[in-house]
Amino acid sequence: MAQKKTVSEKKKISPEFAARLEHLGPRDEVRAIVFLRTTGAERPTDAPQSREGRKAAVKATRRSAEQAMEDIDGILARFHGQRLADHPDALGSLPVEATAAGIRALASSRWVKAILEDQPIHLIS
Repeated sequence: MAQKKTVSEKKKISPEFAARLEHLGPRDEVRAIVFLRTTGAERPTDAPQSREGRKAAVKATRRSAEQAMEDIDGILARFHGQRLADHPDALGSLPVEATAAGIRALASSRWVKAILEDQPIHLIS
């Protein structure tokens, strides 16, 4: 039975990924990249940044993304999922492994901006 999706889930998970999630069993796990909301950490500018400026921006993004960890960890624990990295990266993203229900629960979090399926990369020849 398909679960009703919230508006926020539809905006945060692509239709293709959502369709793949629908075909998973209740205990099947999938890897995903969760992009976390950061508060004012990223300030786009047309001017090139200095090395120190870039380092400061990365640090601010990571610090801001860390605020979400308690909520993300709680969701992952409820759905028997796990983080695949100790901390968010320079873009404020975090790889996770969870069930389809866990991915949908993450999508409903106010801390989550988007969720992408973690797919292998293949060489095109």
